Amino acid sequence: MQDMIKRIVEADNEAKALEEANKKAAEKEKQKIEREVEEIHQKYMDEAQAEIAKNDEYLSKRYSRKLKDATAKQESALIKLRSDFEQNRDRWVDEIVSRVIG
Repeated sequence: MQDMIKRIVEADNEAKALEEANKKAAEKEKQKIEREVEEIHQKYMDEAQAEIAKNDEYLSKRYSRKLKDATAKQESALIKLRSDFEQNRDRWVDEIVSRVIG
């Protein structure tokens, strides 16, 4: 009888040890999966940041060129307006005066 109780206790202890080992293995596997998830997440975030930086650079250059083009057009228009003013100033003044005076 003592031998039987001893074997039951030993079997119970082995079962508890096996259960503890399984819990540790499961926890270790869970941590491994969490690390892998974090690594994958970080990889995709890094790739996304690189793509964003590339797009920012492209858009910055593109809009810089557009700004230069617009500025050049404005300068050209300003030069033309000044030229028109210089050429027609006296005629416009005369015309305004004659319309006001009658």
